[in-house]
Amino acid sequence: MFSLNKILRKNINNLVPYSSAREEYTGEEAVFLDANENPYNSPYNRYPDPLQNKLKKRISDIKGIPQAKIFLGNGSDEAIDLLIRAFCEPRIDNIVSIEPSYGMYEVCADINNVKFIKVLLKNDFQLDINVILKTININTKLIYLCSPNNPTGNCFNKQDIIEILQNFNGLVIVDEAYIDFSTKESLLSILNEYKNLVVLQTFSKAWGLAGIRLGMAFADKEIIDVLNKIKYPYNVNSLTLEKANETLKNDRSKNAWIGQILEARDRLIEELANLPFVVKVYPSDANFLLVKVNSVKNIYDYLVNKKIIIRDRSNVSLCEDCLRITIGTKDENLLLMDSLKKYV
Repeated sequence: MFSLNKILRKNINNLVPYSSAREEYTGEEAVFLDANENPYNSPYNRYPDPLQNKLKKRISDIKGIPQAKIFLGNGSDEAIDLLIRAFCEPRIDNIVSIEPSYGMYEVCADINNVKFIKVLLKNDFQLDINVILKTININTKLIYLCSPNNPTGNCFNKQDIIEILQNFNGLVIVDEAYIDFSTKESLLSILNEYKNLVVLQTFSKAWGLAGIRLGMAFADKEIIDVLNKIKYPYNVNSLTLEKANETLKNDRSKNAWIGQILEARDRLIEELANLPFVVKVYPSDANFLLVKVNSVKNIYDYLVNKKIIIRDRSNVSLCEDCLRITIGTKDENLLLMDSLKKYV
């Protein structure tokens, strides 16, 4: 049975966190002479709310998740890193993940000197449950899954993830950066059922706010408390909070963008499939397509010369001869297709 205390590092459990001025007093109407701030250049002279309560309230209302179960960080990468720092002893514990997938899971593990074990996806890009469950051992503290996955673009079967949750006593972190582009249901719907589930989402994709660097983690309150305990005091800056709050007041633009991206995705799937050098366009639950082609390097270089930048994923496991193409604006997609149709 899952127990947070059994996997939490002892030094983190015993840690006395830094107490910031804005945590000791949280009211708004006051003469602030407590944090050694410059009294001029309001409002940016003041430190931001260290727990981002106003923004969390908005997110809570939208997602239907209590504020106490929400962590906000400098992109999802902050939560990815903090989870490793909190639960994995360097040179002792290990992390299990999948291949191919988002590269920052392994990078963060390497930075923290934690062994990273990759399990190859099946040929249909789904999880190999038997191998994953055989791979975990007494020192496995975290499992990272990206669904919809990057670069394959597909969601994993929900029941497979549930099976892992039920048979693993560590944390299962499901990165849902692209979930808004999928017809599949977010795993936030089962968050209350599994205390070892962490769901990551982001403002970078569907919300169109990659530049403000804001990520979300949803989990049991005990896990969120640990992340808040070890994060830097003011990890989300005032400008990011301001822009996010402003954007969340009206999600009509977001929904319109998603609709346009999905329509363009379907159109690109059809058009790409008709090109003679395209071998396969893989189904996608994301805002990008994985496309298998002949002469992948030549096509990539050709598009670069046209100043059209995509990603060559041919060196990634199971993605031989594959390009990853992000869905752009109507004009960008037209330019891409016009160029590809002229490729000889």
